[in-house]
Amino acid sequence: LNNWDLVVSSEASQAGIYGPLGQTEAADAAAGSAAPPPSTSSSSSSPLSSSTPAFCPASISSRQIVERQPRMLNFRVEYRQRSVDLVMEEGSTVGGIKQILETELGVPVSKMQLKGWKTGDISDSTVLRSLHLPKNNSLYVLTPEIAPCASTSKDSALQESLSQNFLLIISHRETKKDYNLNFPGSRTIQEVKRNISDLINIPVRHQQWEGWPVSASDDSMTLAGSGISYPCHHLSVCRKSPPNSQEPTEECADVHMVSDSEGDDFEDASEFGVDDSEMFGMGSSTCRKAPMMPENSENEADALLHFTAEFSSRYGENHPMFYIGTLEAASQEAFYGKARDRKLLAIYLHNDDSVLSNVFCSQMMCADSIVSYLSQNFIMWAWDVTKEANKARLLTMCTRHFGSVVTQTIRTYKTDQFPLLLIVMGKRTSNEVLNVIQGNTTVDELMMRLMGAMEIFTAQQQEDIKDEDEREARETVKREQDEAYRLSLEADRKKREAQEREEAEQVRLERMRKEQEEEKEAIRLSLEQTLPPEPSEDSGKQISKLRIRTPSGEFVERRFLGSCKLQVLFDFVASKGYPFEEFKLLTTFPRRNITQLDPGSTLLDAKLFPQETLFLEAKE
Repeated sequence: LNNWDLVVSSEASQAGIYGPLGQTEAADAAAGSAAPPPSTSSSSSSPLSSSTPAFCPASISSRQIVERQPRMLNFRVEYRQRSVDLVMEEGSTVGGIKQILETELGVPVSKMQLKGWKTGDISDSTVLRSLHLPKNNSLYVLTPEIAPCASTSKDSALQESLSQNFLLIISHRETKKDYNLNFPGSRTIQEVKRNISDLINIPVRHQQWEGWPVSASDDSMTLAGSGISYPCHHLSVCRKSPPNSQEPTEECADVHMVSDSEGDDFEDASEFGVDDSEMFGMGSSTCRKAPMMPENSENEADALLHFTAEFSSRYGENHPMFYIGTLEAASQEAFYGKARDRKLLAIYLHNDDSVLSNVFCSQMMCADSIVSYLSQNFIMWAWDVTKEANKARLLTMCTRHFGSVVTQTIRTYKTDQFPLLLIVMGKRTSNEVLNVIQGNTTVDELMMRLMGAMEIFTAQQQEDIKDEDEREARETVKREQDEAYRLSLEADRKKREAQEREEAEQVRLERMRKEQEEEKEAIRLSLEQTLPPEPSEDSGKQISKLRIRTPSGEFVERRFLGSCKLQVLFDFVASKGYPFEEFKLLTTFPRRNITQLDPGSTLLDAKLFPQETLFLEAKE
């Protein structure tokens, strides 16, 4: 519809998104509480739905997302050596911005001119909503009545200028359109011309410029050193008129006059990866860059390292962090970890042959909000499909990991629809492509599409987390039960082993006790056999009658010859089960320990005659 003009498409998209919404809100404010809120129907759905690919969820509506909270607008305001970032509600006024700037910059509102608006008639009472502004805006402050401070050093001023951002308002005279582009002071004039060539589709060598200062005589000069106005400078560009073939002298003079500065750059065209034959021959009408990815690279990681380095070289270091590895490894990283750690997989497909690639990369992929959102919520993997060999390799990888439907979908996109951003979500059985975002988009629309994919992913992730928690809870209970069972078996085993050891000890002790008893019995029988016979009372010899009380209270009586040794008495007591080593033999009165006497002395010597009562007592 717009002949793939990115800016026309962006303005049309923004007008479709913000224009009707702003008018609806204004109508609501005017009607007050007397009028009911407008109903939402399928006929009033977001304009994004018409351009949403088949993989984009139809349930996500840009209007539903926007109406959740007041729309906020971002402003970057430049003033001399300073820049101020502001976030304002859409219902605020221009005067409100000036009041904040008065506090930040110390410039009175009465002496402040706020420039950079796309429309002409702007007053302090103008409501931002009525201007239909995009999400991000760049403005600058002019103070003609306040003289700038003199710089103390040209070198220091130049260094400061290199870090400043210059707003170039470039008018395309043929289409009557203006482009507001921000460039750092370190950007060269040649790079500006190359960037604008992607927007207006005019190669650098065919561009006719007006507005560059006389000091900007060399396209290799930086903007800071070219002498352009800060913070804003107006330029115009158109396609150079074709030379008249009948006047070769005029043709040469015209080319030299228009491309004077460009010729120097084209002499060193190798610095920009441009082939002279391509530039001046019948090849591509645009300058060719060094390839983002080498063709037929054997190692995917090396190819992605080259891609990342070239991307940084072209568009700066502020870009999403690309995953260095195979597509399979990126899928594993995104889909197959813990449910809480999973992320969406964003596959960026670059094509240098598309006019949209340069603007999409520099304006969308390098926007701070997009870089931050992608880094937090996505695993970013990239591939360059400019070369047919690399594209065929990508299609093979996509078929293997996502199926033939995704491969066929990528095939249907034409070169001028690139670059593409595929949003892939991992599922239990297969991977699903939620969205395919084309290069003809805006930062707000891109963020909205990413947020819509994140809503679907978050809902699925919560289910996966719940299932994973329940599964882990079941596994935990099972592990606890298994551990309790193992501990029970271990306790039973130890108890059984202890019981077996106790029984074995009892058997051993019982055996030892029996052996000791048998040994004692054998000693007792031996002693009993060696005792002399008991003499009779009428034998006529000196007889000593002894009465012995055992520890059990029983009495044992026996007659001994008075001439018997005490050892015979001890053997007699031992034969009754009371060995000399364990018991002592005592007299009643006076108390004497007979076992302490000499076993070789007689009963008469021990005064155990003619009779005596003794008792046995266990030794301590």
